[in-house]
Amino acid sequence: MAHQVTSKDIPTNGEHLEKSKVALLQTITGGIAAVGLVASIAFLFFGGGENGTKLHGSYSFSWLLAVFFVLTIAMGGCFWTFLHNLSNSGWGTSVRRLMENLGFVFPFLALFAIPFLFPGVQQYLWEWMTSFKAAVGAHPGMSSSDALMHSENMHDHLLAKKTFYLSPGFWLARFFLFFGLLGFFIWFVRGFSIKQDTDRNPGTKNLFAARKHSSWSMIVFGVTLTFLAIDWVMALDYSWFSTMFGVYVFAGSALSSMAVLILTALLLQKAGYLKKVVTEEHFHIMGKLTFAFTVFWAYVSFSQFFLYWYANIPEETRYFILRNTGNWNVLSIGLVFLHFALPFLVLLRSDVKKKPKFMIILCIYILVVHFADVYHMIIPERGPSVGLVVEHQAELWLNHSFWGDFLALGIVLSGFVFFFLRNLTSAALYPNRDPRILESANLHN
Repeated sequence: MAHQVTSKDIPTNGEHLEKSKVALLQTITGGIAAVGLVASIAFLFFGGGENGTKLHGSYSFSWLLAVFFVLTIAMGGCFWTFLHNLSNSGWGTSVRRLMENLGFVFPFLALFAIPFLFPGVQQYLWEWMTSFKAAVGAHPGMSSSDALMHSENMHDHLLAKKTFYLSPGFWLARFFLFFGLLGFFIWFVRGFSIKQDTDRNPGTKNLFAARKHSSWSMIVFGVTLTFLAIDWVMALDYSWFSTMFGVYVFAGSALSSMAVLILTALLLQKAGYLKKVVTEEHFHIMGKLTFAFTVFWAYVSFSQFFLYWYANIPEETRYFILRNTGNWNVLSIGLVFLHFALPFLVLLRSDVKKKPKFMIILCIYILVVHFADVYHMIIPERGPSVGLVVEHQAELWLNHSFWGDFLALGIVLSGFVFFFLRNLTSAALYPNRDPRILESANLHN
């Protein structure tokens, strides 16, 4: 039987990740993110010129792909933080700080969302904004809805019925609310955990406060994730709608963020941290949560497809028709096996969840297929929006689109790693003064 962890095994000031150990990595990722962000903002703001229209539009989609992918992971960290506080679970105390640090990356990602405020980017991603401006300009004095109804474009008539929600002004207000509200609440809730580390009488005061405010925070999280997915991804084609899309994105967000938490805990243990408080029992539970959200993702994904296939309404099926043409069906079918079937079969075994080397590989794999899932949500819309026909997509793939996707991903991921490392080194790696830390350290399930 393993050694019983006592208060003597817990350092008085907790364990801290030494900044010197990650200084080089933080410098490299910070440099890549800063230079890449400035260069991308400059390119996306000034545009590609007359000869670079397709390149400019293509990179706009690449940037959305990278930012949204990383945002889903950070928002997943917010979800696990709020859920842990609300459920008052003892087992997660040892890894709660990792959840908080992951979630606290979210507000900093607002920097990478700046290009979405540029009209030159919006004209490709959300073409309905251009229709709004054109209709209002052509019919001054009319309301947006009436101006769109007087347009000769029948698509504008459909847009007229959605003017309240899809008006550029309201979209912009929601943009700032997303980052302002959820960013504030994850900072606020994380603050109670940080205070507990230095509170002379930690007790349960901070625990109760964190639990109380996590109730409001969880609502804010749900609303933010759902409407951010609608405003940024579903609105790529405003004629399509789905009542399940927010839940679909949430399933991938929770799954991918848990993979990052497992990966982070394992890498920290390899570096000599968390050895007393995080055991294979914690990885077993986190592995079971990974398994649960693998199944949940498959359930929501299939339900959305099946219900729309059964109803066969043009406004609903357009999303899937596009992803069933131009070889996109290969990725659509591939996700069934790669995102669900393979991890489902692997995670059925309880012993593999306790094997560090295997879980590192599996977590990286989950993040790769989650990226493929987000790619499947966004990139098929690039062809119609940028003016590419199907037969030219192979040529575009070999030229700038493929490299633009991974260039943007490298820049935004570097920023994510930089801010995540900053959070990890800013406080103790686990709440050592939490009354439940011994319960968590001696977990057995």
